[in-house]
Amino acid sequence: MDISVSSDFPGGWERPERWPVVESTDLHRDDWVMALRRDRIQQPGAPTETPFGRLVLEHPGAVVVLAVDAEDRVLVLSQYRHPAGRRFLELPAGLIDEAGEEPLDVARRELREEAAYAAARWRPLLTAYSSPGISAERIHYFLARDLTSVDRGDFVLAHEEADMSSGWVPVEDLIDAALDGRAQDAPMAVAVLAYDALRRRGRLD
Repeated sequence: MDISVSSDFPGGWERPERWPVVESTDLHRDDWVMALRRDRIQQPGAPTETPFGRLVLEHPGAVVVLAVDAEDRVLVLSQYRHPAGRRFLELPAGLIDEAGEEPLDVARRELREEAAYAAARWRPLLTAYSSPGISAERIHYFLARDLTSVDRGDFVLAHEEADMSSGWVPVEDLIDAALDGRAQDAPMAVAVLAYDALRRRGRLD
């Protein structure tokens, strides 16, 4: 089916849609907020087609915080990530793992717990699905400004976070690093490029 994309694309570009699940099997589930299951799904309007399998990583969603100071520098974290076998340059981020919690509240919490900062001004940057072929993880990106140092309260960094370091990188340097491959964390790249796009369009208040 050919789709002609235009500014008046019918249906608002994307839309929710759910194909029938004829069978679902848990492959891993414990007391954490993520789980892995296998679904067998049926294509609508094709009842003679054999249902096919898809792996689904259940995910509650997450937030990412682009904290920018008065000198147009970004607060970054250096953190080891075991699955990738790599130390990444990242932004403060975290899971929406409490029932009923608003993304902005999670963003405020993560900025404080991971980076020991608070922000007086917040605005959304964008919202995007990370890898919809396997997960419904949706990340809410926020811009935080007018930053002040705070304590972490009773939060204690543990595991990889205990080895984490932080620093400040000029926005332009971080954009260059994302584009030339020196910084390969996708949420960081999405956030800083979205910030740059909004800035160029005069849409940052």
